[in-house]
Amino acid sequence: MISSTVRTALFHGDLELLPQMNEIYELELAYAESQMLSREELMQRGAYFASIGGRQSHHFRLCTGEALRLPGDAANQRRRFFEKNQFRTGYCTHGLFPYRGKFHPQMIKGIINMMGLRPGETVLDPTMGSGTTLVEASSMGIHSIGFDASPFCRFMTSAKIAGLTAPIGPLNDAANRSEDLRIYFQTLQEHREGLRGPDEHYLPTDIPAHLPAEWFRNDVWPILLLALLDASGFAERSTRGTPTQQFRGIIERYAFVVAKFQEAIQMLDLKLGRAQPIQGDARELQLPDQSVDGIIFSPPYSFAVDYVENDAPHLRFLGQDLDSLRNKMIGLRGRTLRQKFDHYCSDMASLMKQCARVLRPGRQCTVIIGTNNQQLGKLLNQSPHDVQGLDDLTIELAQAAGLSFSRRLSRRIVGLANTMRDEDILVFSK
Repeated sequence: MISSTVRTALFHGDLELLPQMNEIYELELAYAESQMLSREELMQRGAYFASIGGRQSHHFRLCTGEALRLPGDAANQRRRFFEKNQFRTGYCTHGLFPYRGKFHPQMIKGIINMMGLRPGETVLDPTMGSGTTLVEASSMGIHSIGFDASPFCRFMTSAKIAGLTAPIGPLNDAANRSEDLRIYFQTLQEHREGLRGPDEHYLPTDIPAHLPAEWFRNDVWPILLLALLDASGFAERSTRGTPTQQFRGIIERYAFVVAKFQEAIQMLDLKLGRAQPIQGDARELQLPDQSVDGIIFSPPYSFAVDYVENDAPHLRFLGQDLDSLRNKMIGLRGRTLRQKFDHYCSDMASLMKQCARVLRPGRQCTVIIGTNNQQLGKLLNQSPHDVQGLDDLTIELAQAAGLSFSRRLSRRIVGLANTMRDEDILVFSK
């Protein structure tokens, strides 16, 4: 834990840091926030402060209470995770759907503040994954654009964004009639061509008369479909309850998260930013030159997670060809590990050039990247002490694209520690 002596030295006496802060990078981000934001802005947008001048911060109030309504027989390990990470990830719609390698939302909020992004400005995530940057920016009143080659990531992000404003009634109704909905989903799965494309959130081509029309709204249907995919994955890991019971439980948990955040919108008078998740290629961003005020992204952890294989059941449900998709994703192209690495380097060079092109002058691009020299050394047949880490490679490629390296913050990785032990927050300026 960070000592009280350090806290007193860095912060004014009326700035109270959140509990559970125990890493240096968190302290660095908190200090950056205290320098970049006014007292009122710290109250409204700060990620690491419990109170300012005795007034509880918005982040503290967003995170208090139950993060995700877990079933009574949920594993103790899962309960401890949400208790330990109450202020890092247990708020907003970030908890919808478990996804490997996603950001800590609190960290993204701190980085947004460190970069000086303000409400009404636009942040880009060119490899958005589960959509953390877009959801977090929206909750702060900042507009956002996200790209991902994976249609499932685009869909998942759309569902989380929909949850920020979705009506609660249809979700509760769907939970009460979960057997009817599950049977209908099963029919769709057997006839995948019955789903329209991503611009319509994979709505059915024919809406059945026996199910309520409210379930098929653009801000409800994505949440229900995401709950179904979540329940399918849960059923593979657990035998607790029938499929319908599992499905109902997940819809209820999703409805709880949506209701809790919408109560916070009213209580805190939050003004949401617009979010635009797009299925697209980060190497060829369909954006005008100098059109975004900031960029935050994490390159795919292709050496740690095969994202196509990891999401295969969900992608198949959405009618996707996995081999075709694999050839479009950064880090997954190529047959051998060496080929994958070479393609990864060239793809990252293209991505950094795109970031430099669309970023406005005087603004910043932050890259969060993990590395494991042990693994790279084996791949390149070099000593781990001699191999160039992915962090240094990213700095080299960014500078070649015309971005200036500004600072580095380091943190330990928890979820992927066996493959990616450390993660660096690299900040570049244009």
